[in-house]
Amino acid sequence: MKRFHRIETEARPSKMDRVAASTNALLSLIEWLSGDECHALDEPGLISTLGRRLLLLGLPVDRLTLHLMTLHPELIGRTLAWAPGDPVEIHDREHSARQTFASSPLRKVMDRRELLVVGLGESMHGRWQDIDIFAGRGLVQLMIAPLCNAHGPVSAAAFGTRRPGGFTPAEIQVLERILPALRNTCELRVMRQVELSLLDTYIGPLTAQRILAGRVRQGEIESIEAALLLCDLRGFTEISNRLPSNSVLELLNAYFDKVIPAITREGGEVLKFMGDAVLAFFPGYDPARSSASALMAAKSILHEIDRSEFEDTALNVGIALHHGKVSYGNIGSGRRLDFTLIGPDVNLVSRIQTACGDLRVPLLMSGRFRKQARAEAVSAGWHALKGFSQKVELFCLLES
Repeated sequence: MKRFHRIETEARPSKMDRVAASTNALLSLIEWLSGDECHALDEPGLISTLGRRLLLLGLPVDRLTLHLMTLHPELIGRTLAWAPGDPVEIHDREHSARQTFASSPLRKVMDRRELLVVGLGESMHGRWQDIDIFAGRGLVQLMIAPLCNAHGPVSAAAFGTRRPGGFTPAEIQVLERILPALRNTCELRVMRQVELSLLDTYIGPLTAQRILAGRVRQGEIESIEAALLLCDLRGFTEISNRLPSNSVLELLNAYFDKVIPAITREGGEVLKFMGDAVLAFFPGYDPARSSASALMAAKSILHEIDRSEFEDTALNVGIALHHGKVSYGNIGSGRRLDFTLIGPDVNLVSRIQTACGDLRVPLLMSGRFRKQARAEAVSAGWHALKGFSQKVELFCLLES
C-alpha cells in the first residue's frame, strides 16, 4: 500500500496580485501628494520623500529634480535636486541666468508644455547647461515633464535613471500618472512663495505678515512704538529737470540700492517710497534698541552716499530720526487700501527732515530719539516746525 506525503508549498503572489499591489502603491503615492502630510513638508522634505516613494514603487529613479519657476525681483526660480543617499541640493536661479536657461531642455519643455524623454550622451553636458545638475552620475536618460500651473509660470520635474536602456514605456506611464498630483502640490508651494515674495517686495515682511494674518479691513489700526527714519535725496527736482527720464530712474535705483540695504540690515522696514524719499520704521518693545538700530542704519546710509556719485552728479541726502508712538494699519477706501503709519510723530519726523535742508546738515534727530539711542549729538537749536505750536530742539551728529 502506497503512502502519499503531503508537501506544504509556500503560496506565491500571482501576477494579478503583483499588479494590484503596484496599483495600490501608486494610488497611495498620488493620495499622499494631495494630502496634508505632504503639504506640511518643507521643500527638501517633499522631494526626498517623493524620491524614496518612487524607489519603493520599483522605479529606477537615480536623480529627481523639481524646477519651480516663480515671480521674484531677483530670482527666476529654484531647483531642488535629490539622489538616493545624498542631501537635497537647492539652487536658486537669478535673472542673469535667463540667457543660459533659454537654451536648456527645461525651457523647451516649459514653453511647449510637452513631455520630453532624452538620452544623455556626453555631448549633452556642454550643449545644455542645465544638464550639468545631472552630470557625473552615470545617468543615461532623462524624462522631463512640464508642471502646468493654473496660474503663474510653468514649472518642471525631471527624472533620471542609470539603468541601461532607460525607463520602460510602462515606467514612463507610471511617472506620468503622478504628474497631476505633483503639479498641484508644487503649484501650491509656488503660489505661496510668489505671494510671500511679492508682498515682501512691495510692502515689506512685517506688513506682509499682518496682511496674510487677515488684517485687511479698512480702519484696522494698532498703536505701536517705533523709531522712525525718513531719508530724502537732496536737489532731486533740479536733477530730474536736468537729466533724461531714463537716467533719473537709474539714479533713483542706484540711490535706493544704497539706502534700502542699510535699513533692512538693522532690522528696519521700508514702509513707503515717496518720490525720492524713503520712510522706514524700526519697531520693538525696547526703545533704546530700536533707536540704536535706526541710528546705525542712518550712519550706514551717510557712509554709502558719501562715496557715491551718478554720471558726475554727487548724491546728497537729508535724514530725520525720531522715536514715538504711531498708528499702524489700513487706511483707504473700499477696495483700495494702504498699510501705513499715521500720527503726530510721523508728521514730526517729516518736519525734521525738511529742517535738514534749511540747516544744511545731512542728519537731524529729535531730543527723544537722541536720549533713546544715546547718540553722540549736539544741539542744532530750537526750531519752529510747521504744524507744531511749540518749538522743537533738534540735534545733529558730532561728525556732521
